[in-house]
Amino acid sequence: MRLRELGEKLGREIRGNGEVTLSGVDSLESAGPGDLSFVRSLAWAKKLSATRACAVVVPSVVETGELPALVSPNPGLDFARAVALLLPPENPAPGIHPSAFVSSSAAVDASASVGPLCSVGEGARIGPRSVLHAGVHLYPGVRVGADCRLHAGSVLCEGTELGDRVALQPGVVLGGDGFGYAFDEQGRLEKVPQVGRVVVEDDVEIGAGTTVDRATLGETRIRAGAKIDNLVMIAHNCDVGENAVIIAQAGLGGSTTVGRHAILMAQSGAAGHLVVGERAFVAARAGLHKDVSPGAHVYGAPAMEERRWHRVVAAMGRLPQALRRLRAVEKKLGIGTPPGEGEER
Repeated sequence: MRLRELGEKLGREIRGNGEVTLSGVDSLESAGPGDLSFVRSLAWAKKLSATRACAVVVPSVVETGELPALVSPNPGLDFARAVALLLPPENPAPGIHPSAFVSSSAAVDASASVGPLCSVGEGARIGPRSVLHAGVHLYPGVRVGADCRLHAGSVLCEGTELGDRVALQPGVVLGGDGFGYAFDEQGRLEKVPQVGRVVVEDDVEIGAGTTVDRATLGETRIRAGAKIDNLVMIAHNCDVGENAVIIAQAGLGGSTTVGRHAILMAQSGAAGHLVVGERAFVAARAGLHKDVSPGAHVYGAPAMEERRWHRVVAAMGRLPQALRRLRAVEKKLGIGTPPGEGEER
């Protein structure tokens, strides 16, 4: 694609020679002839003199000299869009691989692709242009919408429903049983039947190795546009809001509600039956034990409001000195650690 054509598709201004041909993308340091690269800000501009890229995406404040450029108010976003245009994913040919099993009662759109060693259970439905890569398993009654991409090893259990343009990375499991047990009369654990389902709405992406449990009753729902990273655990009856973001190794206890546009960073965790408000921010490794208000930023375990957390962390650095002063006062007053008890140093 010529740079001029790319500018027309993205609606952006072109500086310099718009007739250069783009055949790939790469970082400024690694780019070669034919590659498009990008600069986010003036801080990166010093690298432009050494790049071998044939064109770059830059903010308006960055001068590129003779190097052709696409001028963008958001270079990172427009570069991502350019990558999608220049290097679209390759779709396998429509049809069902000979090694796949498809139930006679299932319905697979003629434009869909079912890869090697897949299985499609009774009554399952696969929509137009959707792709099942090798070893994907759809249990009975699963619904897959249009233009979905299910990568190798994904498993969708009974009744799971996907909207359109859903992407599942390798090893995703949707609709496995939630962790529900009750003690019987003898104190033994007895399984609580998990008879609900999982619903994933349009334009959701779920990362590799992530699990979303079926509801005990009703639905576990991932709403439109939500993005979930690798190795996330979402328990039964959770509701993840539109365009919410949940980062790697985070976990939601059962019946947790996450509001629209909320962000949960890596290794954060929510106890069950909590509400994370709209546009809230939960920092990495934060432990939620109570609801988070809309727009709030919380840090730490147990989680607390951002400014308070910063004060607590700063105070921790002063604790050893404060403890020494306290011991000196106790010594003068003749009080302190009782005889025979250890003393922290």
